[in-house]
Amino acid sequence: MLKKSQVISVSDEVMGGAAVFKNTRVPIQTFTDYLKAGESIDDFLAGFPSVTRDQAIGLLEEMEQQITVAIAI
Repeated sequence: MLKKSQVISVSDEVMGGAAVFKNTRVPIQTFTDYLKAGESIDDFLAGFPSVTRDQAIGLLEEMEQQITVAIAI
C-alpha cells in the first residue's frame, strides 16, 4: 500500500499535474534525469536551489521504501 509522500506534490495547478518537490515547481522527473545522466545531487541542488538536500534525500528514501515493498509482494 502506498503512503502519502512527504516530499512529492501533485496538483493540476502546478506544472500541469506533474509530480514536483513539495512547495516548489521542480519536477521529480528533472531530479531523476540528473541522476540518470551521472550528475550528483549537489549538481542538481545547485541548479534548483528551491529544493533542499533533505527533500532530495527524502525522495530517494521514499523510492527505496517503495522498492522494498514491491519486492516483498
